[in-house]
Amino acid sequence: MFRRLFGRGQDAPRSEEEAQQEEQKIDQATAKARSGLFGQISGLFAVDDPITEDFWDDLEALLIQADVGVETTQYLVNRTKDRCNRNGVKRVREAKGMLKAEMVRVFQDQVRAPAQAKPYVLLVVGVNGAGKTTLIAKLAHRLTVQYGKSVLLAAADTFRAAATEQLETWASRAGVPVITRGQGADPGAVVYDGVEAALAQNVDVLIIDTAGRLHAKANLMRELEKLRNIIRRHIPDAPHEVLLVIDATTGQNGVLQAKSLMQAVEVTDVAVTKLDGTAKGGIAFAIAQDIERPIRYIGTGEKMTDLAMFDSQAFVDSLLS
Repeated sequence: MFRRLFGRGQDAPRSEEEAQQEEQKIDQATAKARSGLFGQISGLFAVDDPITEDFWDDLEALLIQADVGVETTQYLVNRTKDRCNRNGVKRVREAKGMLKAEMVRVFQDQVRAPAQAKPYVLLVVGVNGAGKTTLIAKLAHRLTVQYGKSVLLAAADTFRAAATEQLETWASRAGVPVITRGQGADPGAVVYDGVEAALAQNVDVLIIDTAGRLHAKANLMRELEKLRNIIRRHIPDAPHEVLLVIDATTGQNGVLQAKSLMQAVEVTDVAVTKLDGTAKGGIAFAIAQDIERPIRYIGTGEKMTDLAMFDSQAFVDSLLS
């Protein structure tokens, strides 16, 4: 994501050290899932028996238990069956590679070419409690420390108690400035100030935090539309990215919440937080399949550096290692 955002191209080569660091973070995020249900899924393939219908039934049951979701599970199982038939695979052990290929394909079907812009305006949305604030701080930290970019935050979640203070605290830890007007202020005024400051200071990236109140979806829809219009008065093609933050520990409820939020805003990308806190992990497949948006980032822990660019192959390999 960072490569595409700043012009290095999705397939630009990474250093061996950088690639290893990303893979280690993904391994860290999937540790619980790998030792839980996905460990059981891997165990299904540990024998050299002929493939039977009972095998497919067991695989389907475990995938559903792992939060992959009923529809996505059926899709994966049917696609894996077809791939096995096309490749003449008749033994259980050999079918593991077929499943992994279909899992990777779920993510790779979702592609997007982000705009190249300065300032690059990133609007962050998600229900309260999903981890938006910490995700924003981790992203800002990574952009500044690892990529040398100037970042400005705008605290437009002015309705939730202490939201502004939390963002200010995290911004201080990340070493980036933040535009605020305090709790109860007009979010539109905060966004206006943020865009004005980003242009005046020639910053590379403006990240805007927003409120996530699903119980007032109609109001939320109007508010987000208002914020987008304010941004576009200054930068006509912005926001360049609308990032939806989903808490992995909420499972299928997180997918339902995400679908509801997508009715209020045009989401372009997804970040999955707290993936390290769940023993299931299959929620990522349900997100990619049901929401039809690419996963860009995953939270891999509680530290400021615990953020990874999502790599579908590394993710699947880690889950089923």
